[in-house]
Amino acid sequence: MGNRGLSSTVRLERSEARVARQAPRKRQPAREEAARLAPRVRQLIESQSYVQADEDAAFLRRPEMCGVRLQLDYWKTEERLQQSGIAHTVVVYGSTRVTSPARARKRLAVARRAALAETGADQQRELRVAQALLRRSIYYDVARELGSLIGRAPGSGKLPRLTVVTGGGPGIMEAANRGAFDAGAPTVGMNITLPREQFPNAYLTPELCFRFHYFAIRKLHLLERAKAAVFFPGGYGTCDELFEVLTLLQTGKIAPIPVLLVGETWWRSVIDFDAMAEAGMIDPDDLALFRFCESAEEVWAAIRNWYGEAD
Repeated sequence: MGNRGLSSTVRLERSEARVARQAPRKRQPAREEAARLAPRVRQLIESQSYVQADEDAAFLRRPEMCGVRLQLDYWKTEERLQQSGIAHTVVVYGSTRVTSPARARKRLAVARRAALAETGADQQRELRVAQALLRRSIYYDVARELGSLIGRAPGSGKLPRLTVVTGGGPGIMEAANRGAFDAGAPTVGMNITLPREQFPNAYLTPELCFRFHYFAIRKLHLLERAKAAVFFPGGYGTCDELFEVLTLLQTGKIAPIPVLLVGETWWRSVIDFDAMAEAGMIDPDDLALFRFCESAEEVWAAIRNWYGEAD
């Protein structure tokens, strides 16, 4: 009967066996193969110079390779954002230290107990800081509500669907990402390597959680797709970002976007914009590059009005 009487399964098994016998033997792992080489050759292939350039971490970290690292820092995030269809964003800035009201109340309770137990200068300062941060914790709720408003907005011809993007850390950044997360929307975090490790907050979309080495590349990505920039109370980092955005707008390096400063009392207490204009350090027209807001609804209305989406 020959092969005609064999089942198709049996014929397939015999065919695979013949292929297996005829196939060349797999190469031994590099380590085993290297062990069979002459000592001189083994020494050569184990040398640092023989390591492939894109696998040589020490080489890539050299100062002379900074240009290549800048490109890598930029392109890894850019490619993922393109693949994910993230084209228009609202970037939210603010302090890592402005926590939720619940956390702020716990910190204040601890500070009060410490101040009662020991009435030193450090304990009194911590008590004052905890009290101030509890007052500022209202902005956590405002940022969270803003993130939710943005996340729920469907988009239109005038104002496309927007994605919340932050620096990816705790505080105000966490709140804005959390609001978008609550709304079931994708949300982006752009963290950065720091001497004191800052972990990403838990409300980021996993495939949109990035980490940068260079502040410059991170700043570029934060603004590159921004349709609006929102600044909550913050410290050096927040003020650095604010003045950079205002400078880019002042010099025409980026297209005009709405810049919203949340908490007029706070911002006027730490930066005297009017004094800058009065002293001639900026033009009076430069004061129109931003506006103050107090609530999430006011911020969202300002963004929509800017793009002609008023109710």
